[in-house]
Amino acid sequence: MTESDNSKTNFAGTYFDRDSVLRLARLASIFAWASLIYYAAQALIALVVFSLQLARGLMVPPGLTDFAQQLLWIFQPALPGLWNFIGLQAVGKVLLIFMDMEDNTRRAARNK
Repeated sequence: MTESDNSKTNFAGTYFDRDSVLRLARLASIFAWASLIYYAAQALIALVVFSLQLARGLMVPPGLTDFAQQLLWIFQPALPGLWNFIGLQAVGKVLLIFMDMEDNTRRAARNK
């Protein structure tokens, strides 16, 4: 029963504003998903355009290496979106981990 009472310290003398850090972590997560959706949609549209060009006969059917190169050119712009997603998700999680570490350190120091 006393464990739940000591779960959060809510110490007022921190060097950061807890609500703003939580808000920043949430914004990082939202922007990460928005970036992933944007770049995935861009890659999907490019793939659909390429397949429609082949189906309509607007492009000569390429050889195997040409086809592979075209697919790489289609998905190449999506790689920065994947890195943005991973980086922004990591930033949001690291902020939360740091807040938990600070809270746990204060609780451990208080219980000595």
